[in-house]
Amino acid sequence: MTEVRRCHWLRNTLNKSQKEAVASSTMTATSDNFLNAFALYLNASLMQMGLLTAIPQIFGAMAQLFSVWVGPRFTRKKLVSSGAFIQAVVVSLMAVLAVWHNDKAVWVLLILAIFYHALLNLIQPHWRAWMGSVVPPRRRGLFFARRTRLTMMSSLAVFIGGGLLLTGSTLTLSEGLGFALLFAIAASGRFTSSKLLTQMHDPETHPTGNPCSYSQTLVQCKDAIKDKVFRHYSLFVAGMQGVVAISAPFFAVYMLNELKLSYLEYSLTNVASILTQFVTLGFWGRISDRYGNRVVMLFCSALMPLLPSLWIFAKDFESILLIQLISGFAWSGFTLSTSNYLYDLRPHRASFATYAAVQSALGALGVFMGALAGGLLASYSQNIKDWLDWEWIFSSLYLVFLCSGLLRLAMFLWFLPRAVEPRVRNTPRMLQVVYRVARFNAISGVVLDWLTVSKKDSS
Repeated sequence: MTEVRRCHWLRNTLNKSQKEAVASSTMTATSDNFLNAFALYLNASLMQMGLLTAIPQIFGAMAQLFSVWVGPRFTRKKLVSSGAFIQAVVVSLMAVLAVWHNDKAVWVLLILAIFYHALLNLIQPHWRAWMGSVVPPRRRGLFFARRTRLTMMSSLAVFIGGGLLLTGSTLTLSEGLGFALLFAIAASGRFTSSKLLTQMHDPETHPTGNPCSYSQTLVQCKDAIKDKVFRHYSLFVAGMQGVVAISAPFFAVYMLNELKLSYLEYSLTNVASILTQFVTLGFWGRISDRYGNRVVMLFCSALMPLLPSLWIFAKDFESILLIQLISGFAWSGFTLSTSNYLYDLRPHRASFATYAAVQSALGALGVFMGALAGGLLASYSQNIKDWLDWEWIFSSLYLVFLCSGLLRLAMFLWFLPRAVEPRVRNTPRMLQVVYRVARFNAISGVVLDWLTVSKKDSS
């Protein structure tokens, strides 16, 4: 009877989880890809665009550390479902802001974005632990592959549907109502997600863990940084994320404000990048299995300086579409290889979560500094253009793109002699390292969430 009951709740939980993937992706697809466009609608300045990328990242990193402290005091199910509900409320307030906004609206949006990212990072590690304890090891690869396909399809539907909705609302002079409806749909998806999470089973019915683990985690983080190879890798990835953040907030500004693309065209450029990333993940996985993650990481890193430079030649929708295809190809390999490389260089018996947390925190700091620098540079780019008397330059944002490209090249050249092929363990095949494609972001790549290492079924 116990086994029958277990099979029933397992089947029900896995089914609810797949539905939850569709519901939650309506929120993440909206917030990850229309937030910058929404800020532009609210008349955000270039400096505010940089802040909108920078500050939520820092609070997100702090929330990950806070989750270590708060986790042992609540059950995973209560923490995740309650966090999802509050996040839905935050997105609902964004919908309200689209209709009733004033000259302080951008600052209100910044506060809401901080809460949104903090909750996302607070929930994520506990959701991962919950799913890791529920999904049988031999089914994890298949389960999360299916979940990723559902997430991708629903996300792409939101991208295209959102683009159509906003384009239509612009034509009918009700752009604010379009954004309000878009964020209301996103919030309803997250409310549904929260309800589904409460209906799922968690075998851990009581808070677990040691409340003192926060200080222990800090000690583990300090020990991880002492590893020279890991330190070089982490500084490189964080540095690359930082210099990417210099230009990342301003591609939307360039497309929507300067090239005057429609919201539908803007959405389709995101779709092109995301589809390319998703389709080429398997290709890069096979290359990594055969030649090692270092080769793929260095090759894709060498492409990174080229990407923002190409935007200087983009004058229409078709050229941007081509650039996004190239960008998706490069980001797919970079994301997968850096994720696998982190697993490879972790010493035996060391906590992967600790190494991942250190790298994530450094990355958030890099993005914070890069986005702030990008905001300042973008704010003064027109003055710099006038001072240099470069009237032949179509957009002053080209200076931001060029700066980001040159610094990406500097990061690559710094890391090139320091990139070693880890020999700590045999490199696992990609199918053995189970990743969840957590979110899609057309500028900074597919966001992979490491879950577990599973043994292949030899039968």
